[in-house]
Amino acid sequence: MKKIIVIGASSGIGAEIAKEHLKKGNQVALVARREDELKKISSEFKNTIILKQDVKKFNESKKNFLELVNRLGGLDEIYYCSGVMYKISPDEFSTDKDLEMIDVNFSGAVAWLNEAAILFQNLGKGKIIAISSIAGDRGRVGNPVYNSAKAALTTYLEALRNRLARKGITVLTVKPGFIDTDMTKGMKGLFWLISANDAAKIIIQATDKNKEDIYVPARWWFVATIIKLIPNFIFKKLNV
Repeated sequence: MKKIIVIGASSGIGAEIAKEHLKKGNQVALVARREDELKKISSEFKNTIILKQDVKKFNESKKNFLELVNRLGGLDEIYYCSGVMYKISPDEFSTDKDLEMIDVNFSGAVAWLNEAAILFQNLGKGKIIAISSIAGDRGRVGNPVYNSAKAALTTYLEALRNRLARKGITVLTVKPGFIDTDMTKGMKGLFWLISANDAAKIIIQATDKNKEDIYVPARWWFVATIIKLIPNFIFKKLNV
């Protein structure tokens, strides 16, 4: 039985990852700010621990991490799935929205995953998984700071991987395309849309195979590769 922490477990991919692990009989600690949603999941399964925390409260992360590891009796895998993307109009520059996206999508991950890195390097084993985004591969006009926060997360995870791989620890960067979650509701023109449950199954399978960097689903790799190859003088004229 694996011992697992899922941060951002109240909805979307995080909730589905937690449920899939619970179906397998693993022991899962669910972390999110919406305690009511965590209780709904907990009521369906045994082997659950719930903990309410807003990931923007960085000073609580170390204490809560250590508490959960103690209550679980150890830790095998940690998933960081918290994320927020505000709608930003083409001429809008909102510092309040931007800083919150940085805090949730990047800084919150650092606060939790640094603690996991300390534990795992001492143990000589463990797996760290975090949800980045294909949106972080380039700076797009639609939502500059969301893109930037995800790019920062991707780079941070790569650095963790390079530090920890020699100590037997796996770090997986997950870059979803369009997933049917609250974040994508109301968005038009979505293609290759998959359910959060399908995404969760792909991520867990990749974790079990010790993969390090995946697009979800895999066909987004082709899109990302093309986007990366577009020269900047052309890319800045595109509405992507």
